[in-house]
Amino acid sequence: MKHTLKMLTRAAFLLLAITILFSSCVPQKKILYLQKQQEKDTASLYTHKHPPDYRIQPRDNVYIRLFTLDEKSNLYFNKQSGSSNYNDYANDASIYLNSYSVSPDGYIDFPVVGKIMIKDLTVSQVKDVLQKLVDEYLKETVVVVKMVNFKITIVGEVNHPGEFTIYADKINFFEAISLANDITEFGNRNKVHLIRQTPGGSRAYTLDMTSDSFLKSDQFYLQPNDIIYIQPLGYKRWGLGSTFPWAIVIAAISTGLLLITYAKSL
Repeated sequence: MKHTLKMLTRAAFLLLAITILFSSCVPQKKILYLQKQQEKDTASLYTHKHPPDYRIQPRDNVYIRLFTLDEKSNLYFNKQSGSSNYNDYANDASIYLNSYSVSPDGYIDFPVVGKIMIKDLTVSQVKDVLQKLVDEYLKETVVVVKMVNFKITIVGEVNHPGEFTIYADKINFFEAISLANDITEFGNRNKVHLIRQTPGGSRAYTLDMTSDSFLKSDQFYLQPNDIIYIQPLGYKRWGLGSTFPWAIVIAAISTGLLLITYAKSL
Protein backbone atom coordinates (compact mmCIF):
# COMPACT_ATOMS: atom_id res chain seq x y z
CA MET A 1 0.00 0.00 0.00
CA LYS A 2 2.79 2.43 0.93
CA HIS A 3 4.61 1.61 -2.28
CA THR A 4 1.46 2.26 -4.30
CA LEU A 5 0.83 5.52 -2.43
CA LYS A 6 4.40 6.62 -3.09
CA MET A 7 4.07 5.86 -6.80
CA LEU A 8 0.78 7.75 -7.01
CA THR A 9 2.29 10.74 -5.25
CA ARG A 10 5.23 10.81 -7.66
CA ALA A 11 2.90 10.51 -10.61
CA ALA A 12 0.79 13.35 -9.26
CA PHE A 13 3.77 15.67 -8.90
CA LEU A 14 5.07 14.66 -12.34
CA LEU A 15 1.72 15.38 -13.96
CA LEU A 16 1.51 18.68 -12.12
CA ALA A 17 4.99 19.68 -13.29
CA ILE A 18 4.13 18.82 -16.90
CA THR A 19 0.93 20.84 -16.62
CA ILE A 20 2.81 23.86 -15.28
CA LEU A 21 5.39 23.52 -18.04
CA PHE A 22 2.75 23.61 -20.76
CA SER A 23 0.77 26.30 -19.00
CA SER A 24 3.35 28.92 -19.88
CA CYS A 25 2.73 31.25 -22.77
CA VAL A 26 4.24 30.93 -26.21
CA PRO A 27 8.04 30.45 -25.86
CA GLN A 28 9.98 33.71 -25.94
CA LYS A 29 12.05 32.51 -28.86
CA LYS A 30 8.88 32.48 -30.96
CA ILE A 31 8.06 36.15 -30.34
CA LEU A 32 11.46 37.88 -30.35
CA TYR A 33 12.39 40.02 -33.34
CA LEU A 34 15.89 40.22 -34.85
CA GLN A 35 17.47 37.47 -32.80
CA LYS A 36 21.22 37.79 -32.91
CA GLN A 37 23.27 35.02 -34.42
CA GLN A 38 26.03 35.92 -31.99
CA GLU A 39 24.96 37.31 -28.65
CA LYS A 40 28.38 38.86 -28.04
CA ASP A 41 27.64 41.46 -30.70
CA THR A 42 26.52 44.70 -29.08
CA ALA A 43 26.18 46.76 -32.24
CA SER A 44 25.82 45.95 -35.90
CA LEU A 45 25.71 47.99 -39.07
CA TYR A 46 23.16 47.09 -41.71
CA THR A 47 23.26 48.77 -45.07
CA HIS A 48 20.03 49.19 -47.02
CA LYS A 49 19.65 49.59 -50.70
CA HIS A 50 17.69 52.72 -51.48
CA PRO A 51 14.08 51.51 -51.78
CA PRO A 52 13.01 51.61 -55.41
CA ASP A 53 10.70 54.48 -56.22
CA TYR A 54 7.20 53.30 -57.01
CA ARG A 55 6.29 53.60 -60.67
CA ILE A 56 2.76 54.68 -61.43
CA GLN A 57 0.47 52.08 -62.92
CA PRO A 58 -2.92 52.20 -64.67
CA ARG A 59 -5.85 52.88 -62.33
CA ASP A 60 -3.60 54.55 -59.77
CA ASN A 61 -4.74 57.89 -58.41
CA VAL A 62 -2.41 60.88 -58.37
CA TYR A 63 -3.01 64.10 -56.47
CA ILE A 64 -1.79 67.15 -58.42
CA ARG A 65 -2.00 70.72 -57.26
CA LEU A 66 -0.70 73.83 -58.99
CA PHE A 67 0.33 76.88 -56.97
CA THR A 68 0.55 80.20 -58.77
CA LEU A 69 0.21 83.88 -57.89
CA ASP A 70 -2.81 84.20 -60.17
CA GLU A 71 -5.94 83.16 -58.26
CA LYS A 72 -7.94 82.58 -61.44
CA SER A 73 -5.28 80.21 -62.73
CA ASN A 74 -5.39 78.35 -59.44
CA LEU A 75 -9.13 77.84 -59.78
CA TYR A 76 -8.81 76.79 -63.40
CA PHE A 77 -5.96 74.32 -63.16
CA ASN A 78 -6.81 72.78 -59.79
CA LYS A 79 -9.71 70.48 -59.26
CA GLN A 80 -12.19 71.81 -56.73
CA SER A 81 -14.86 69.99 -54.73
CA GLY A 82 -17.13 72.54 -53.11
CA SER A 83 -14.53 74.98 -51.75
CA SER A 84 -11.15 76.38 -52.66
CA ASN A 85 -9.93 76.28 -49.07
CA TYR A 86 -6.72 74.26 -48.92
CA ASN A 87 -7.89 72.66 -45.66
CA ASP A 88 -10.47 70.75 -47.70
CA TYR A 89 -7.63 68.63 -49.02
CA ALA A 90 -6.70 67.35 -45.58
CA ASN A 91 -8.96 64.30 -45.54
CA ASP A 92 -8.84 61.13 -47.60
CA ALA A 93 -12.15 61.64 -49.37
CA SER A 94 -11.29 65.15 -50.56
CA ILE A 95 -7.85 64.11 -51.71
CA TYR A 96 -9.33 61.21 -53.67
CA LEU A 97 -12.05 63.33 -55.27
CA ASN A 98 -9.49 65.94 -56.26
CA SER A 99 -7.05 63.43 -57.70
CA TYR A 100 -6.43 62.26 -61.25
CA SER A 101 -7.14 58.65 -62.14
CA VAL A 102 -4.63 57.02 -64.47
CA SER A 103 -6.42 55.49 -67.45
CA PRO A 104 -5.91 51.83 -68.41
CA ASP A 105 -3.46 52.94 -71.10
CA GLY A 106 -1.48 55.10 -68.64
CA TYR A 107 -2.71 58.67 -69.29
CA ILE A 108 -4.16 61.46 -67.18
CA ASP A 109 -6.20 64.31 -68.62
CA PHE A 110 -4.81 67.59 -67.26
CA PRO A 111 -6.55 70.97 -67.87
CA VAL A 112 -5.27 72.96 -70.87
CA VAL A 113 -2.29 70.63 -71.34
CA GLY A 114 -4.43 67.64 -72.30
CA LYS A 115 -3.50 63.97 -72.05
CA ILE A 116 -0.18 63.16 -70.42
CA MET A 117 1.43 59.70 -70.34
CA ILE A 118 2.62 58.97 -66.79
CA LYS A 119 2.61 55.17 -66.74
CA ASP A 120 5.85 53.73 -65.33
CA LEU A 121 7.01 57.17 -64.16
CA THR A 122 7.92 57.91 -60.56
CA VAL A 123 6.16 60.70 -58.66
CA SER A 124 9.18 62.98 -59.03
CA GLN A 125 9.31 62.31 -62.77
CA VAL A 126 5.61 63.17 -63.13
CA LYS A 127 6.27 66.41 -61.26
CA ASP A 128 9.11 67.30 -63.62
CA VAL A 129 7.02 66.54 -66.71
CA LEU A 130 4.09 68.63 -65.47
CA GLN A 131 6.32 71.49 -64.38
CA LYS A 132 7.81 71.81 -67.86
CA LEU A 133 4.42 71.66 -69.55
CA VAL A 134 2.77 74.16 -67.19
CA ASP A 135 5.70 76.60 -67.48
CA GLU A 136 4.74 77.05 -71.14
CA TYR A 137 1.44 78.61 -70.03
CA LEU A 138 2.22 80.20 -66.64
CA LYS A 139 5.19 81.73 -64.93
CA GLU A 140 6.30 81.31 -61.33
CA THR A 141 4.31 78.17 -60.65
CA VAL A 142 4.97 75.26 -58.32
CA VAL A 143 3.60 71.79 -59.06
CA VAL A 144 2.93 69.33 -56.21
CA VAL A 145 2.41 65.64 -56.99
CA LYS A 146 1.53 62.96 -54.45
CA MET A 147 0.35 59.37 -54.60
CA VAL A 148 -3.21 59.03 -53.36
CA ASN A 149 -3.40 55.26 -53.15
CA PHE A 150 -0.33 54.57 -50.98
CA LYS A 151 -2.13 52.11 -48.78
CA ILE A 152 -1.04 48.88 -47.15
CA THR A 153 -3.14 46.06 -45.75
CA ILE A 154 -2.17 44.02 -42.67
CA VAL A 155 -4.20 40.92 -41.80
CA GLY A 156 -3.84 37.80 -39.71
CA GLU A 157 -2.36 37.58 -36.21
CA VAL A 158 -2.02 41.28 -35.43
CA ASN A 159 -3.79 43.27 -32.73
CA HIS A 160 -5.39 45.74 -35.13
CA PRO A 161 -5.75 44.35 -38.68
CA GLY A 162 -6.91 46.61 -41.44
CA GLU A 163 -6.03 48.89 -44.33
CA PHE A 164 -3.75 51.83 -43.54
CA THR A 165 -3.11 54.99 -45.54
CA ILE A 166 0.52 56.09 -45.57
CA TYR A 167 1.25 59.83 -45.61
CA ALA A 168 4.94 59.47 -46.35
CA ASP A 169 7.17 58.68 -49.28
CA LYS A 170 8.26 55.38 -47.76
CA ILE A 171 7.61 53.11 -44.79
CA ASN A 172 9.54 50.12 -43.50
CA PHE A 173 8.20 46.81 -42.24
CA PHE A 174 8.46 47.58 -38.53
CA GLU A 175 6.69 50.91 -38.96
CA ALA A 176 3.89 49.09 -40.76
CA ILE A 177 3.57 46.42 -38.07
CA SER A 178 3.37 49.14 -35.42
CA LEU A 179 0.33 50.61 -37.22
CA ALA A 180 -1.42 47.29 -36.52
CA ASN A 181 -0.37 47.45 -32.84
CA ASP A 182 2.21 44.69 -33.25
CA ILE A 183 1.90 40.97 -33.93
CA THR A 184 0.02 38.93 -31.33
CA GLU A 185 1.73 36.25 -29.26
CA PHE A 186 0.24 33.67 -31.64
CA GLY A 187 1.73 35.29 -34.77
CA ASN A 188 4.39 33.34 -36.64
CA ARG A 189 7.26 35.79 -36.97
CA ASN A 190 9.38 33.19 -38.76
CA LYS A 191 7.08 33.11 -41.77
CA VAL A 192 5.61 36.51 -42.53
CA HIS A 193 3.96 36.68 -45.93
CA LEU A 194 4.20 39.75 -48.13
CA ILE A 195 2.04 40.00 -51.26
CA ARG A 196 3.15 42.70 -53.67
CA GLN A 197 1.39 43.94 -56.79
CA THR A 198 3.59 44.02 -59.89
CA PRO A 199 2.80 44.82 -63.54
CA GLY A 200 2.90 41.09 -64.21
CA GLY A 201 0.62 40.14 -61.31
CA SER A 202 0.88 39.45 -57.59
CA ARG A 203 4.18 38.24 -56.18
CA ALA A 204 4.48 36.54 -52.78
CA TYR A 205 7.47 36.68 -50.42
CA THR A 206 8.09 34.80 -47.16
CA LEU A 207 10.13 36.76 -44.61
CA ASP A 208 11.71 35.86 -41.26
CA MET A 209 11.39 38.75 -38.81
CA THR A 210 13.26 36.83 -36.09
CA SER A 211 16.48 36.95 -38.12
CA ASP A 212 18.65 40.06 -38.07
CA SER A 213 19.31 39.49 -41.78
CA PHE A 214 15.72 40.68 -42.31
CA LEU A 215 17.06 44.23 -42.03
CA LYS A 216 19.01 43.68 -45.25
CA SER A 217 16.05 42.31 -47.16
CA ASP A 218 14.92 44.02 -50.36
CA GLN A 219 11.39 43.86 -48.94
CA PHE A 220 12.26 45.78 -45.75
CA TYR A 221 10.66 48.88 -47.29
CA LEU A 222 7.06 48.55 -48.44
CA GLN A 223 5.37 49.73 -51.61
CA PRO A 224 1.81 50.93 -52.31
CA ASN A 225 -0.86 48.22 -52.13
CA ASP A 226 1.39 45.75 -50.30
CA ILE A 227 -0.44 43.10 -48.25
CA ILE A 228 1.12 41.65 -45.09
CA TYR A 229 -0.29 38.39 -43.75
CA ILE A 230 0.76 37.04 -40.35
CA GLN A 231 -0.15 33.38 -40.07
CA PRO A 232 -0.88 31.83 -36.64
CA LEU A 233 1.41 29.50 -34.72
CA GLY A 234 0.28 25.97 -33.99
CA TYR A 235 -0.19 26.95 -30.34
CA LYS A 236 -3.40 28.75 -31.19
CA ARG A 237 -4.97 25.53 -32.41
CA TRP A 238 -4.85 24.22 -28.84
CA GLY A 239 -5.64 27.55 -27.22
CA LEU A 240 -2.36 27.59 -25.30
CA GLY A 241 -1.96 31.24 -24.54
CA SER A 242 -2.17 33.87 -21.85
CA THR A 243 -5.99 33.97 -22.11
CA PHE A 244 -6.37 30.26 -21.37
CA PRO A 245 -7.65 29.64 -17.78
CA TRP A 246 -4.56 27.76 -16.62
CA ALA A 247 -5.04 28.64 -12.96
CA ILE A 248 -8.42 26.89 -12.88
CA VAL A 249 -7.10 23.86 -14.77
CA ILE A 250 -4.06 23.46 -12.50
CA ALA A 251 -6.17 23.89 -9.38
CA ALA A 252 -8.65 21.26 -10.60
CA ILE A 253 -5.91 18.77 -11.47
CA SER A 254 -4.09 19.33 -8.18
CA THR A 255 -7.28 18.88 -6.17
CA GLY A 256 -8.18 15.72 -8.06
CA LEU A 257 -4.74 14.20 -7.55
CA LEU A 258 -4.78 14.98 -3.85
CA LEU A 259 -8.22 13.41 -3.46
CA ILE A 260 -7.10 10.27 -5.31
CA THR A 261 -3.95 10.05 -3.18
CA TYR A 262 -5.95 10.51 0.02
CA ALA A 263 -8.51 7.90 -1.00
CA LYS A 264 -5.77 5.36 -1.77
CA SER A 265 -4.22 5.93 1.65
CA LEU A 266 -7.40 4.89 3.50
